[in-house]
Amino acid sequence: MNLHPAILEHIEREHADALAAPPQLNQDALTVVLRNGVTLTVRYAAPDAYSLRWNTGPGTPETGINTAPVHAHLPTYPNHLLHADGTVAADPITRSDASPEANVGALIAALARDPLLASRP
Repeated sequence: MNLHPAILEHIEREHADALAAPPQLNQDALTVVLRNGVTLTVRYAAPDAYSLRWNTGPGTPETGINTAPVHAHLPTYPNHLLHADGTVAADPITRSDASPEANVGALIAALARDPLLASRP
């Protein structure tokens, strides 16, 4: 199941104003560059299994959200936010029961406002 083409179409249709360039469909991921310099890499293995990673420019540390089942203590388990400094927190953006398009759209909107999600918990 390859969800990336549908996600790409959604991004182009619903979030074109946030994009610096058209999203790129790669073998196992989408690369999305936002107008504010954020580069987002989207990987969906299944609707509830994903990795969304971004940085704010070349050489900057990555931040990410994924559903690897490794932080059971978090209220958003299995979703979790991996901060660039290595700390882990509850995922303030995505839900594993939401559609891939809804999750990626919510993240693009949040990153367009605040690339580091600094205003989030």
